[in-house]
Amino acid sequence: MEWLQKQRKRIQNGLTWSMQKSQTRLGFYCWMVFLLWAKTIFAYGVDFHWMHAANPYQFFLVLINPLGFTFFVMALPLFFKKRPLFYGAMLTLNALLTTFLYLNVVYYREFTDFMSVNTILTYSSVNQGAKAGGAVAFDYTDIFFWVDLIVILYLLFRKKIKMDGQKTKKGRVALYLMAAFTFMMGNLVLADIDRPQLLTRQFDRVYLVKYLGLGPFMGLDAYNTFTTSQVRKAAKPDELATVQKYVNEHYAGMNSTYAGKAKGKNVIVIHLESFQQFSIDRKVNGQEVTPFLNSLYHSKDSLSFDNFFHEVGQGKTSDAENMLETSTFGLPQGSLFAKLGNDQTFQAMPAILNQRAGYSSAVFHGNNGSFWNRTNVYKNMGYQNWISGEYFDSTGKRATAWGLKDKLLFKDSIPYLEQLQHPFYAKYLTVTNHTPFELDKEDQDPNFQTSNSGSKYIDNYFVTNHYLDQSIQEFFTYLKKSGLYDNTMVVLYGDHYGINNSENKELAPLLGKDPNQWTDLDTENLQRTPLIIHIPGFQNGGIQHTYGGEIDVAPTIEHLLGLSSKRYIQLGQDLLSKNCSQLVVMRNKDWITPNYASISGTIWNVKTNTVVEKPTEAQQKLFKKLQAEATEKLSVSDSLNQKNLLRFYHPEGFKDVNAASYDYSKKDTLARLKKASQISNSTSVFSKNGGQTTAGLYQTNAPEQNATDNASVSQSNK
Repeated sequence: MEWLQKQRKRIQNGLTWSMQKSQTRLGFYCWMVFLLWAKTIFAYGVDFHWMHAANPYQFFLVLINPLGFTFFVMALPLFFKKRPLFYGAMLTLNALLTTFLYLNVVYYREFTDFMSVNTILTYSSVNQGAKAGGAVAFDYTDIFFWVDLIVILYLLFRKKIKMDGQKTKKGRVALYLMAAFTFMMGNLVLADIDRPQLLTRQFDRVYLVKYLGLGPFMGLDAYNTFTTSQVRKAAKPDELATVQKYVNEHYAGMNSTYAGKAKGKNVIVIHLESFQQFSIDRKVNGQEVTPFLNSLYHSKDSLSFDNFFHEVGQGKTSDAENMLETSTFGLPQGSLFAKLGNDQTFQAMPAILNQRAGYSSAVFHGNNGSFWNRTNVYKNMGYQNWISGEYFDSTGKRATAWGLKDKLLFKDSIPYLEQLQHPFYAKYLTVTNHTPFELDKEDQDPNFQTSNSGSKYIDNYFVTNHYLDQSIQEFFTYLKKSGLYDNTMVVLYGDHYGINNSENKELAPLLGKDPNQWTDLDTENLQRTPLIIHIPGFQNGGIQHTYGGEIDVAPTIEHLLGLSSKRYIQLGQDLLSKNCSQLVVMRNKDWITPNYASISGTIWNVKTNTVVEKPTEAQQKLFKKLQAEATEKLSVSDSLNQKNLLRFYHPEGFKDVNAASYDYSKKDTLARLKKASQISNSTSVFSKNGGQTTAGLYQTNAPEQNATDNASVSQSNK
């Protein structure tokens, strides 16, 4: 009892001392800094997973990096003489910095990344308002970010904390600011010791935040954003020569065995949202997760790639689309679609196929046209039709937070797909397999039992994988019934990872791995996504082991269609070419080949899954060469896109796309499709079917579709 009383007294004395100190401006300032530091460290640990600090030194940097910036910003109100201004400014800055921190927490939960200036400036283009926000997982611990503000306001209101009227001398405030700035510079020096050339090479955003903190990272990002805009304005035509030289030197050519094997066929690209390679051939509880995709993957009519990697940056899905359509990378930070898409010059697949081979084109996606700024981008790419969310019934349970469910998207797209003139180039953007991988119970296959990994995201992931697989099978059944199948090449690819790194330990056992032996190379290998090119009647396919990425899809497709990509500015290589380099470059400057990989500057042996501790002289030379090639490839892409250099390039037979000539309004689109199907030489499925729809051939077990049909029948009987 005596010991407890002593402890209680100590706590009371400590609280009394704290309250006394908080009555002064300096004390209140220190309290504000401490509380913001505590909230930041809480986010670092709980949500950012300590940015994967690998040793005590890095962990120390994580603990101290919020202090310098916070001390600096929170010292600014000390210049105010009047009490209300000082305390009001202190609370306002606390609220603003907390909001900034919390927005990064929410963003990280979805994208495993930190917000950039471009993300903030283009927010309206990459979100769906409250509906998309509902797809982000919130946690009860989030109250920790705000409780201090509530308590301080209460204490000020009850005058438990009294406002100090004594102003702080300007010289002393300047000293505090200088000390805070010195602390930040010291932090930078310590960071550079562990990661040399941190600012010049920049690595990735996680590294920058781990070493410098969120505030300095945002300042650096703002500087980079400004310089990029200035570079774009100052671009000159002669700068294109360097890009052209690179493209000419790295053109891999065609493979005569495959060139033109899909000539004249329609092309349907199916974008498999968040779908990773490890789900292919995966069994859970003895059941195949994706039995239909597995059958396509192993079909002799398919060219399937088991070493195909996503190469997206912060633009995620939009980066994948950009690489697929243009064979150039996304931006170092932010989304090219959102940041530059309004007036960017593209020489993309829809325009190339239209001008070279008379292809019509369309995109199908059950989401808002403004999402990722697609309405503007697709016009600049030359897409003739953009069938977005406004064309579909998304009421009730027909849609997730990210758009119309996949089974309904495919089925409800048929009245538009069947009116496209042949040959056509069509792209489907699926959404149901999107984080947080939640699917209504009635949509789930009762015969499929998912894993029990301990992670709801992983368990749900296999459920939505299975749903996506069924959706594609239903679509293929329609293609066969309607007669489209035999004359259509279907390209299926995964856009980026679905399971983020924080779930790796729970995922490892399902992949036959020991979670305690999990390595960075294991994480890199998880960045594989499927690429399946299905050509009915081909019979010369099989699984290809070539290493490649999304940047390589466009030339591969073009060559299969018998169209040389040599005249275009495309940075990828035909994956079927015998001269394909097999160097896969990631957006953060990492790279991987069949033998070695560079991950955050560490070289790994791909065959043995071990770090190359003591490279030979020949290996050092090779690694330096590969890193230089990776850096050059990204640099060329960034120069091309950030300066919009394609506006100066006019390849043979290519006319600049006039975005103003496209109208995606529903009224205009329906009229255009109808008119095209009524002409005497129409080649659409609708016309070939005697002007009758083929929608009745489509069968789905989507429960929402049955409910809609029943409701329509009931309504018509009234």
